[in-house]
Amino acid sequence: MKKMFVWLLLSWLPCTVYAEQQTSYTVRATEIKQQPYSDAATVGMLAEKASVKVVLRQGGWVKVSSGQGDGWVKMLNLRSSSTKQGDSGLQSLFNLGRSGSSGITVATGVRGLSEEDLKNAKPNFEEFAKMKNYAANKNQAEKFARNGKLNAQTLDFIPASGN
Repeated sequence: MKKMFVWLLLSWLPCTVYAEQQTSYTVRATEIKQQPYSDAATVGMLAEKASVKVVLRQGGWVKVSSGQGDGWVKMLNLRSSSTKQGDSGLQSLFNLGRSGSSGITVATGVRGLSEEDLKNAKPNFEEFAKMKNYAANKNQAEKFARNGKLNAQTLDFIPASGN
């Protein structure tokens, strides 16, 4: 069961979270990127408190449309215009991740999974087969350790508190 949960979690991570178009504003001057990567080409700049329309969310990036052009900005550089008055600090960060009326919270691109999401999940056997290629056997792991000049260390268990 534990392996199935990990597999389900990993199969959901690359999913793109779509959002209804909502108005947000920048909390600081920020670059507009051509693609959702830090090293992507910069296609424009947004000033602090610039108004933008959120088109799409992907990981820690948000595709926006503005008078300065369309492109991608880091999610943490935006605040939703629908943030309630009086919210500050950590609470406003959580409001940032709300994706429309669904109430799903996104924290820098990691989408929370509800019990219903897990019940309705469908396995992706092709992705699962790809994931198996990342497994290493004992010989491969030992070779990796040798090449990295890693040394084995034996550590004592930390006793549980109260023992």
